[in-house]
Parts: sequence; C-alpha cells; structure tokens
Amino acid sequence: MSTSSTTHESDQQSTGFFGQPRVLANLFGVEMWERFSFYGMQGILLIYLYYSAERGGLGIDKGVAAGIVGAYGGGVYLSTILGAWLADRLIGAERTLFYSAVVVMAGHVALSLVPGLAGVGVGLVLIAFGSGGVKANATSLVGSLYAEHDERRDAGFSLFYMGINLGALVGPLLTGLLQTTWGFHVGFALAALGMAAGLVQYSLGRSRLPAETQHVPNPLPRGSALRYGVLAVVAVAAVVALTLAGLITADRLATIVAWVSGLAAVAYFAVILLDREITRVERQRVYAFIPMFVASAVFWSLYQQQFTVVTIYSDERLDRSVLGWEMPVSWVQSINPVFIIVLAGVFAAMWTRLGDRQPSTPVKFALGTASIGVSFLLFIPMAGGGANSAPLLGLVGVLLFFTISELLLSPVGLSLSTKLAPAKFHTQMVALFFLSIALGTALSGLLSGYYDARHEVPYFLVLGVAAIVVGGVLLAIVKPVTRLMNGVH
Repeated sequence: MSTSSTTHESDQQSTGFFGQPRVLANLFGVEMWERFSFYGMQGILLIYLYYSAERGGLGIDKGVAAGIVGAYGGGVYLSTILGAWLADRLIGAERTLFYSAVVVMAGHVALSLVPGLAGVGVGLVLIAFGSGGVKANATSLVGSLYAEHDERRDAGFSLFYMGINLGALVGPLLTGLLQTTWGFHVGFALAALGMAAGLVQYSLGRSRLPAETQHVPNPLPRGSALRYGVLAVVAVAAVVALTLAGLITADRLATIVAWVSGLAAVAYFAVILLDREITRVERQRVYAFIPMFVASAVFWSLYQQQFTVVTIYSDERLDRSVLGWEMPVSWVQSINPVFIIVLAGVFAAMWTRLGDRQPSTPVKFALGTASIGVSFLLFIPMAGGGANSAPLLGLVGVLLFFTISELLLSPVGLSLSTKLAPAKFHTQMVALFFLSIALGTALSGLLSGYYDARHEVPYFLVLGVAAIVVGGVLLAIVKPVTRLMNGVH
C-alpha cells in the first residue's frame, strides 16, 4: 500500500475536527470566506439595482431587478457544470477550487471599482463562474474525506454547511452597515476583501488535502484540448452576438437561465445513464436521483426568494425598527444563517445519534419540500397591511421554517449526490444536484415577477400549496425510490 493511500485512510479515520476528519477544517474555512463575500454582496445587490440614483442605486424596475438576481443565482449553480468538467477532465478538483476562488475575488473587485451596469455585468459574470467552480469542487472534496459507508458523512456535511452559514451571517451584516454608511461600492469592496482572506487561508492549508484530490478522474484524450478551447471561444462569441442583437436582455435573463438549466439537466442525466461503463447498480442509483432532483428544484424555487421577494418585502412591508433604530434591509438576510448555526449542530447530532435508524434521504427530501411550502403559508396572516406593517418577529418565525426546510434537504442533498454518483461521474453528479438549484433559483426570479404587495395572499397560497403537494408525492413513492438506491440511505 502506498504512503499517500495510508495517509488518506488515516485522514478518513481521524476525529480531530468535532469528531470529523481534521482536513475538513480547511475546506470549512475557505467555504466560509467565499460565502461571506457571496452573501455579503448578494445582501445589497437587489436594492442596488432598483434603488434610485439619489439613493446610490441604478434605478432598474423591481421586477427586472429581481429577474437579474434570480438569473445570476441560477448562473452560479449552472456554472458548476463547468467547474465539475474542469475538475473531472482537465486539472482536478483541488486546482479548480483554487483558481475559481481567484475568479470570484476578481468579480467582487469589478463590482466595487467599475460603476454602473458595466460593473454589474462584469462582476456578476465573474462571480457566477467562479462560485460555480468553488461550490461543486468544495462539496466533492468534502465527500472524498469519507469512506462510502461512514455514518459521519451526513454530520460532516452539516458541519461544513455551518461554515457556509457563518460566512452568510456576517457578510450581510457588515456589507449592509457599510452600504448605509458609505455607499454600495464600499460594501462590494468588503466582499472582495473577504474572498482575499479566504484565498490566503486556503493556500496555507492546501498541502494537507489528500493527494487524490489532484487526480483527474476522466482526462481528456491527448490533443483534444484545442478543440474544446475553440468551442469555448465560439460559445462566448455567440453570447456576445446575441446580446448585441438584443435577444439576450435583462428582462429575459431568468427565463434563459431556467431553460438552459433544465435542458442541461436532461442532457446530463442522458449522458450518465447511457454511458456503457457504469454498472447496473450505479445506473439504478441515478434513476433514484431523478424524483429528488425535481423536488429539489421546487424547493429552491421557493427558498431562493429570500433574495428577491423577501428582500422587497423587507424593504417595503417590514417594520425594521429596533429601539428607534432602523436596521439595514440586508440584515434580514442574516436571520436564516443564525438559525442554521444554532440548528445545524442539532441536526448533525440527531443524524449521528440515530445512525441507521434516521429517516431515509427521500423522506428527508419530501419533508423539506413540504416544509418550505408551509413557510410560504405563514406569510398569509401578515398579508394585507401597508408599509412597515409586517412585524419583524413574524418574519423571523417564517425564516425559522425556511431554516428547518433547508436543513432537511440541502446538506443532505449534497451528501446524497456523492453517495449516488457513479465512480466515473463523481464531481459531475454533484453538479447535477447544483443544476436543480440553478433551475430552482432561476424560477425564483421568474416567480418573483408575479409578487405584488397588494395581492399577497394568492401568491403565497398557490406556491405554498404546490410545494406541499410535491413533497406529498415524493413521500408516496419513497419505497420504490429507496429500492433503486441499492443500500444507500
């Protein structure tokens, strides 16, 4: 047995980080800083787009602005395909993670330094592409720290998820404070500094990761890199041409990203299922993933409205006064991470204590999807008031349900994608889960266009009931889905 293999087995069995492998701490840290920058920027992005010039914004129509935010969020998760492909076929997961983080930082710098729509366009494109590479590969690297049947896996992903939410908590608080004091571009600059801190921290610990993370699982055939490079240039040129021709516009972005995400998911499932090298058991596990992919897309189409509808709601309907002081709009985005930090450990301990008696993954997905539907129904008792009429504690209660729903589905979904993945498509299976988030996030931008503070009840009622129905359907087919998973729980 090689020294690197022995070291990796030792890392898998170590318990130096809250009972988890020690090297999890480095991935925990880089994702925390990346999420600090991501959510710090996103906390002020929507209001930057629709606030008037007098308030430091760009004065874009609210519906269009919400669509841009939804499209951008969908683009982040859509770009996980590229990040996974680079990892699996070109440079490996660890290098892809590092270079993607550099691209993220460049995007935040562009947002902070380049004024107007030019800065928004360049910054969001860079952040979307870079974040996709970070997300797909950080998740894949966490999965590589565990043996296939290690019962600590779900607990480890829950701890990793807590790192994400530490960044998500502090980011909006600080960027929102700077935005209200010194303006939007200072807030964006802080996001850039946060990502720089993440890069420094990750660089210091890169050598501790298993040597296998440098491996390219399915390398490109010799001499084919030029062909793919030409295809990339053609794709970029096509997007530029369509934009100049007026076919890609701001108000169509969410629709475009939703269609691209849906078609990409269908293509990805087809490529994996039709591959002759995957085994019968691997193929059945991919089939089992399909209904959970659908439930995940529905879940995220509601959950991601935290950054669209909930932001507008907080700006226009929520009473944000605390002891005579009005807190920044972006601070509402830190409520969910507070609950995550408090409850992630509870969920991790609960899954660990239950062991093989815990609910199966399909059951967790069904409960999470239904729960997010209940969250939307909880808006209804607060509906119908005017400006500043919705109580802050009421929204806190709604976001508590958002959090419970998220912990039932999101970290479990990340773990599931690594457990059901065929060996040949390990990182790309993670990208498939992120495609469900891309589709749901783009749909959240489209759905947000129908939100009207004067007609809140139908909006929250229809979407809430729809999610509950989807969760119920998944619960009804748990047994056949579990059989297809072939022992994975």
